[in-house]
Amino acid sequence: MKLLVCGGAGFIGSNFVRLRLEESDDEIIVLDKLTYAGRRENLADLEGNSRYLGLVHGAIEDPAAVAEAAKGVDAIVNFAAETHVDRSIAEPDAFVVTNGQGTYTLLERAREDGLRYVQVSTDEVYGSIEEGSFTEESPLQPSSPYSATKTGADLLVESYFHTFDLPTSIARGSNNYGPFQYPEKLIPLMILNAMHGDSLPIYGDGMQVRNWLFVEDFGRGIGHVLDHGKYGEVYNCGGPDECPNIDVVKRIIELTGTSEDLIDYVTDRPGHDRRYSLASTKLEGLGWKARTHFAEGLEQTVAWYRDNAAWWESIRSGDYREYYAKQYGRELT
Repeated sequence: MKLLVCGGAGFIGSNFVRLRLEESDDEIIVLDKLTYAGRRENLADLEGNSRYLGLVHGAIEDPAAVAEAAKGVDAIVNFAAETHVDRSIAEPDAFVVTNGQGTYTLLERAREDGLRYVQVSTDEVYGSIEEGSFTEESPLQPSSPYSATKTGADLLVESYFHTFDLPTSIARGSNNYGPFQYPEKLIPLMILNAMHGDSLPIYGDGMQVRNWLFVEDFGRGIGHVLDHGKYGEVYNCGGPDECPNIDVVKRIIELTGTSEDLIDYVTDRPGHDRRYSLASTKLEGLGWKARTHFAEGLEQTVAWYRDNAAWWESIRSGDYREYYAKQYGRELT
């Protein structure tokens, strides 16, 4: 099978591309806008692989770029999205364009060419849950511009199945972590700040609970949906462990050998969901299961950032410093 992987130079997308090349016979071409979180460096190790057909620099909301990248492919897997909740609160327009208009453009190309389509989504479309876990039948109750635009995109995907018989599926993942994650997200931010002796900004009381999923497990889950998923269906892909944010940070402090004195409680962000949890029974029924528990995966992730300074040094020394100072009112060393 020949795949067009949109957003394949980002965190989850690049890990999916790497896994898919290792564990299948697929050929893959990547389409990526190469914004701040999509980086050529994330795919650099794949150069020379005969089944990696290269990176097309373009936006999913650009019909011409999509048409060019999609020539001769059998399926589209869409990771491309604006994903950071804080940025969606500050600049929601970019989320509407990429997550909404971009998904529509891809669906139209898939309809025109008769392509299989898999949408990569998030647990945040369900909102917050105090007890239990969300299933695929749970109501959608997004609470941020990010999750609202992802919800809209999911509904658009479902409409193309029902209206046009487009062979679509949706994979909704819980909070991912692992190598190549841009350090605006909790785990890589805390790892790098701890390594540099910078403050560790924690929203509110830090008791927001997340269902953590190692990125390779989500990559395999998405591949499982692509290979075995039923058209028109949604599949939740949750991690094996839950953990409050403050406990995550304290474990990172242990793994980096720093001090809890670095913890810095900051004003909570607006509309911050308290707890996410996904039930993965439906996807597990197709034969998928998460392989990596959080303790093991977090240790691997800390080691990866410790050993790959060349990947993150330019981020911390570049424009990200200004964004971080504006977001948290703190400076990076």
